[in-house]
Amino acid sequence: MITRIPLSHKSPSRYVSSFSFLPFKFFCSDSDPLLNNNVDTVYSIITSSSSSKNLTQSLKSTGIFLSNELIDKVLKRVRFSHGNPLQAFEFFKHTGKRKGFYHTAFSLDTMLYILGRSRKFDQIWEVLIDIKRKDQSLITPRTMQVVLARIAKVCSVRETVESFRRFKKLVSEFDTACFNALLRTLCQEKSMKDARNVYHSLKHDFRPNLQTFNILLSGWKSLEEADGFFEEMRELGVKPDVVSYNCLVDVYCKGREMDKAYRVVEKMRDEELWPDVITYTSIIGGLGLVGQPDKARDVLKEMREHGCYPDVAAYNAAIRNFCIAKRLGDAYSLMDEMVRKGLSPNATTYNLFFRVFYWSNDLKSSCSLYQRMMDSGCLPGTQSCMFLIRLFRRHEKVGMALQLWNDMVKKGFGSYVLVSDVLFDLLCDMGKLVEAEKCFLEMIEKGHKPSNVSFRRIKVLMELANKHEAIKNLKEKMAIFGSSSQLSGAEGNLTEALDLDSLNVNHARTN
Repeated sequence: MITRIPLSHKSPSRYVSSFSFLPFKFFCSDSDPLLNNNVDTVYSIITSSSSSKNLTQSLKSTGIFLSNELIDKVLKRVRFSHGNPLQAFEFFKHTGKRKGFYHTAFSLDTMLYILGRSRKFDQIWEVLIDIKRKDQSLITPRTMQVVLARIAKVCSVRETVESFRRFKKLVSEFDTACFNALLRTLCQEKSMKDARNVYHSLKHDFRPNLQTFNILLSGWKSLEEADGFFEEMRELGVKPDVVSYNCLVDVYCKGREMDKAYRVVEKMRDEELWPDVITYTSIIGGLGLVGQPDKARDVLKEMREHGCYPDVAAYNAAIRNFCIAKRLGDAYSLMDEMVRKGLSPNATTYNLFFRVFYWSNDLKSSCSLYQRMMDSGCLPGTQSCMFLIRLFRRHEKVGMALQLWNDMVKKGFGSYVLVSDVLFDLLCDMGKLVEAEKCFLEMIEKGHKPSNVSFRRIKVLMELANKHEAIKNLKEKMAIFGSSSQLSGAEGNLTEALDLDSLNVNHARTN
């Protein structure tokens, strides 16, 4: 029998635990219209320049002062719009050559992320060597994880560890914080078994600390192995904190061992480590897994009684339970309750519903929810865009598909490469060549390389329509991106953004 969660004597807000890695900050919308206009201008130059010389001349001709704040914002836009990495790299080098100028840590990490996503590893080491000469303090454990995460995504564990060792000559202190960055990368990009093996092989070269164990605990799905790490933690005299216990609670909840999860919560209380919003979110998720969505919803009420207030992630976990149970009325009620409590549903919240509507082939509900989402100012993520565009494709709704595309182009959300492949399939099948050509050119103007498959499909239709000048124009536009075998950053990472069968509402990532 499941007991109630002990009273919480604190009401902490959701925190970013020591094992969570959020590599890039999100700036609030800037009220300075001049700065925003300058960012637009510089971004446009980056995406349209055909060479390093052309980019440099265009930037100089604008007379815009390239401040750190402007560079931060431009690179951020390149990252989230999947802009051309080599053009962004030229911009980064150009701005860094100015006498007395130093890039910010944010710009450095963002540039490395952009290059890593496109597997431009030679350029990554070029940037790091140059930064070491100028300001070594910018190369932090966070920087290490940005680089190692991209390497680990496409390379072996051995190669990832070798890259980790290369940082010994780049950072000022090759210490436990660096070791933790490696372990965090392996937990996220490889397997817990890999992380465990590397931990045991290197732990004598570093001094494992609380963060080390929290990183390792955060990814375990095996109850026995998580218990084993917890025991080793105690043997080394490292005292668990709330994060440590929350990891253990989460493991038990995901393993459907709710009684054990509640016993851990009792132990937390005994040690005066009070359950927080993350603890409750894990409990909510666990109750959903054992088929008790109503009891999970009750936990939201209990939290308030204990002085700990639900956040968006906690509501998302409860909503997910009802979506899995196909009780959409209850799920919608919780979303409305969120709004009444002053919380704004985020992209994950809406994505939970889009998934259900996609698999139930519910076009009407998907369109209604999309309109509600846009009206609220919450922009869809790539996964939501894929649910929508595939549903439009299935129902042959050209107008709806074009509306989604126009919103993406105007507001800058979603992956152009992924969505465009489905969109061009629909437009070509329906004989909408004019619309396909327009979308194709819009994509290129935004600095994104359409896939070669899409290009070939449109080219065949143009040949049949004797539009030889249009074909020549498209070929010239595509030439900007180099050889046909070269993949753009987004195209080279299809699986990174698209997994329509999985929706992660893990408490560390849903806010």
